[in-house]
This record gives sequence, C-alpha cells and structure tokens, in this order.
Amino acid sequence: MPRSSHPFRLLAGRKALNQIREYGLRAQDVACLPAAAGGPKGLILNPLDKYLFGTWLAAAPRRRELIGASIGAWRMACGAAADPVQALDDLARCYIEEQRYTGKPDSREISRVARTLLEGVVLPRREAMLSHPQHRLQVLVNRGCGPLGPGSTAHKRGFAQAALANAVGRRRLAGYMERFIFHGDAGVAPLFETRFDAFANHKVRFNERNFDDAMVATGSIPLVLDAVKDIADAPPGWYWDGGIIDYHLHLPYDRLDGLTLYPHFSPSITPGWLDKFAPWRKAHKDANRHWLDTLVLVCPSESFVASLPGGSIPDRKDFQRFGPNWQAREAKWRPAIAQAQAMADAWHELAAREAFADVVEPLY
Repeated sequence: MPRSSHPFRLLAGRKALNQIREYGLRAQDVACLPAAAGGPKGLILNPLDKYLFGTWLAAAPRRRELIGASIGAWRMACGAAADPVQALDDLARCYIEEQRYTGKPDSREISRVARTLLEGVVLPRREAMLSHPQHRLQVLVNRGCGPLGPGSTAHKRGFAQAALANAVGRRRLAGYMERFIFHGDAGVAPLFETRFDAFANHKVRFNERNFDDAMVATGSIPLVLDAVKDIADAPPGWYWDGGIIDYHLHLPYDRLDGLTLYPHFSPSITPGWLDKFAPWRKAHKDANRHWLDTLVLVCPSESFVASLPGGSIPDRKDFQRFGPNWQAREAKWRPAIAQAQAMADAWHELAAREAFADVVEPLY
C-alpha cells in the first residue's frame, strides 16, 4: 500500500528508527504505552487499541508501563483489564451512549455523567486492572496549588492566572498545578522515580478508597467538570484533569529499557493542555526532545482523516457543534470508529509481513 494512502503514519525517534530499520518493530521490545488526554479524539484509536492489547502485545508478554491522562488513562486502564478487548468495546460504547446531555449542561451534570460512564466500564474491573501480571497502570492527575490550592474557591480566576503564567513559560504553571501519579502495588515507571521538569512527581498508591475518585479526577476538565476534592490517601485539595500538565505526555521515555509505543491522534506532541494555544511549543522542538529517541508514534494519516465523516476525527467541539442533538453527534462518531478498523487491519498486515520498516518515518 503506498504510504500516502496508508491509514496511519508510523513515526519514530532517532534510536527507535534505527532499531526498526534493522530489526523491525517487535512486540517484545515495547516497554511502555502512553495515552494522551484529548476527550473524544481517543475514540479513533479504539480498534487499534483492541488489536494491540488483545492480540499483538498479548502474544509477547513482558512488563509494560501503561501511562495515561484523562481519556488516555481510561484507555490504559482498559488495556490492563483481564478482558481488554471487551473493556475497550465497553469504553467506546459508554463514552458515546452515556453522554446525552440537556441543552446547556452545567459542570454538575457533566461530572455525574462521567462517573456513570466509568461505573459502566472501569470501576467494576478495578481489581484486575491493578493486579495485571505484566501491565503497570499509572494514572496522571493534577492537584491545584497556590491560587488553586486547597483553600481556594475562585477557580475561574485561578485558571485565568495559570493560563497567563503558562503563556510566559511552562515552568511557571508549577505555581498553580502539581503532578500526581496514582499507581498500583508494583510501583511506577523508572521515568517517574526522579524529577525531570518543573513539576515534582508525587506518587500515591491506588486502593479501594481512592481508585474511583482518581479515575474521575484524571478526566475532570477545569471549568467543564467539577474538581474532585480531597482524594483518599492523597494530600487534601482540588484534583483536576491530568492533561493540564501532561496533555500529550512529553516524558523522558529514554529512561526505559525498551521502546515506547504511542498510539496517538496527532503526529505531534503538545506538552500541556494550555500549550495548545502556543503552537511553537511542540516536543520535537523542545530542548528535551531526546526523551523521544526511543518513541514510536502511530497516528491517523491525513488521507484517512479526510475520509472520515466531516473530514475530522471525533472532537470535544462536537458537543458544541451538535448541542443536545446527540443523534447527529453519534452519526458522526460511530462510523468514524468503524472506519478506524482500517488502522488495526493495516497494523496486523504489517506485523504479519514484518514490514514496519517499509512505512516508518523520522519523528523529528
């Protein structure tokens, strides 16, 4: 299949590119899978996720770090389930069917729907997700500090200040948000053991008292959903979407022993959610782009996206675009997910022919 018509692009960092060209892309070499925040955008990866966790990676068991924020955390939690294909099916179905809102839903309604969604997918599988024999689930959540600290209530003003601070420099966001990593008994990935940026890595062990709230908090978009307050066994305070700091998870993957396989909805990596408004802040332009040397990113190709309903992947803007007309929104999203089976089929075909080297491109 010509690269221009392929349903996905395969982009690799410097070391990963050399390895794929020499040995191919092998499941046994994959040590980590990160998953970005991004709301409905993650749905386009659902068929590929099912194939990777249900077939390709399952055939080569080894310890793997599954790291996610927001919907990425929910996807990785499903990947760590005992029944990953069914869990991912349930995630897509519930994400679509549960989000049928009134005309102008407030944060309370959206938060209630998010928790109901998780109760149908993630929460019943809690024990299996935390005790997978190879996969170590790590969920990123952000805790407010400074003007957004435990005693604050003026969150709108606090986030306005945080956005201005981030516009001056990403490191200034550390005065408003802290990174928390919720993890199982097996601990965290080596990349979180020591500090690597302006944000300290606060680690909290999952248990039956905090798992549900942490999974809700990681997807609690500021001013859209309510913050989760005082998560059990974590410091008191307000907890929000992990994507505020780690939108596309620009992390030091080169610290890991193996490749990082990143199913993503974009060919570029934006460090924090607020950096969306600073297009010059891309990981491949960052001084720390060597963190991506062992990264292999797979994302929908431009031609594939153009073939989707509306010429775009599912997006949070679709909630505003279609309003309470959830039937029209679902009429766009369901065919897009069905078409995305082409990405999983193409992966299977390349794996069978050991031909990933034929399509891989430099990440930067």
